[in-house]
Amino acid sequence: MYKEFRDFVARGNVIDLAVGVIIGAAFGKIVTTLVEGVLMPPIGLLLGSIDFSSLFYVLDSSRGVPASLADAKTKGIPVIAYGQLLNEIIGFFIVALAVFVLVKQVNRIKSSVDKPTAEASPSTKECPLCASTISIKAKRCPQCTSQL
Repeated sequence: MYKEFRDFVARGNVIDLAVGVIIGAAFGKIVTTLVEGVLMPPIGLLLGSIDFSSLFYVLDSSRGVPASLADAKTKGIPVIAYGQLLNEIIGFFIVALAVFVLVKQVNRIKSSVDKPTAEASPSTKECPLCASTISIKAKRCPQCTSQL
């Protein structure tokens, strides 16, 4: 069983998957920073100085209305944090766009590499009588002088 597991892990696909997961996790952190730190502040400013990550809806106002999402969490007031959902949706679209562009480029490169080259038309043929190689344009074989 150990040998089977070792062979499974040693396959190229498992290693490629592990590298992909690690790079994906790092890319996810970059996208989160991009969304929360670069994209959302200008959008929030354009929409009237809104911080999307702190948008929420109070489900139970009998416990009081919290001033912020952090206040609601510390007081244990149930809320729907839809601002965080907006950030995550935008992050998802950025990752989806990046994957789309990456796959499109890989497919473009693969199609240019895998494209079969057109074979050149033959420039010689074989004489049916003496089997010597002659020009495709020849009307008579130069070896046996037969008509072609």
